[in-house]
Amino acid sequence: MVVLSNLVSNVPAVMLWRSVIPNLPRTDLVWRLVAMSSTFAGNLLLIGSMANLIVAEKAETRGVRIGFGEYARVGVPVTLLTLAWGIVTLVLTAG
Repeated sequence: MVVLSNLVSNVPAVMLWRSVIPNLPRTDLVWRLVAMSSTFAGNLLLIGSMANLIVAEKAETRGVRIGFGEYARVGVPVTLLTLAWGIVTLVLTAG
């Protein structure tokens, strides 16, 4: 989901899973995991969301350059940690 969300954006990524999820057990939990992971996935890379690009562009007008590598050095670990935390939290609190 994380890679897919970065390649085609969040909404199309979720739409691609729409026909698969009803065939899985615990669809309520799966939908929550998909919603969370597709949202957090936008933080992985600079191109992961329009907001990332807007902030990078705005920063550059103020003399701060945020390149792909610089962003990834922070975005990848933060995204992986928040995804792990979110998955554990959702699984442990699922009824």
